[in-house]
Amino acid sequence: MEDMQSTEVLIKKANGEIEAFSDIKLRHSLKNAGANHKTQDEIVDDIQNWIYDGVTTKQIYKRAFSILRKKQYLSSIRYKLKQSMLELGPTGFPFEQIIGIIFERQGYNSKVGQIVEGQCVSHEMDVIATSENHQCLVECKYSTDQGKRVSIQTPLYVRSRVDDIIKLRQKMPEYKNFSFSGWVITNTRFSDDSIKYARCSGLKLLAWDYPEGRGLKNVFEEENIFPITLLNNLTIKQKQQLFEHGIVVCRQLLENIEILDKFQLSDRKIKSLQNELKSIERLTSDG
Repeated sequence: MEDMQSTEVLIKKANGEIEAFSDIKLRHSLKNAGANHKTQDEIVDDIQNWIYDGVTTKQIYKRAFSILRKKQYLSSIRYKLKQSMLELGPTGFPFEQIIGIIFERQGYNSKVGQIVEGQCVSHEMDVIATSENHQCLVECKYSTDQGKRVSIQTPLYVRSRVDDIIKLRQKMPEYKNFSFSGWVITNTRFSDDSIKYARCSGLKLLAWDYPEGRGLKNVFEEENIFPITLLNNLTIKQKQQLFEHGIVVCRQLLENIEILDKFQLSDRKIKSLQNELKSIERLTSDG
């Protein structure tokens, strides 16, 4: 099957850039979601027969997702995961809560949105995760633009802020024998300079697909952490209401299903939602 770049069907990316459609990229994303070869072929063939100049990557995604959902439901959940992160809302706070949950799943106690004193000035840290003798100071960079890259300015100022906090805490008796690490975590990507500087300065970075094989998308599956924006059986307004109650991931909703009483959903709707939540829970056990 030939790469459609040869026919120069031009599509519009999320950041507004125009590029030639590539069935290789589409096939790769479907493969990463777990779609088998037959399903990949069917979706790629459909998109190739339908695609036209000026179509957006979002429209392509929606069409591919619709087909994948009918063919391989669990794979469609993986395929939707990145898009679901872009739907967390403009504030970035649900993203910070999710990052806090990730650290908790890895044995830390986490606090979100903390004002802490440094040696020179006070700082707001998005997440502070503390274990028995280690503390992670985390800056979260959330974006609704999947094409955005975190520039070098962010790790530069995070490194200086983290260092200011560490200088004071190393003098505090409650942090005796503690080690500290600074983090920048994003749902998008880092610029090459950001990665180069972080490696040199000891700053830890976590992005959607960085470090390779250990990025956010890998962490979500390993820790069974999936945002409620994945759910098809809730409206955007209902998801926002759940955010306000501190429910940001599917496992929280499954464990606190009674919170749905206030939405006055039908028994059939609640049953469908429970089945959807249980299907997402199976993602990890099914691989």
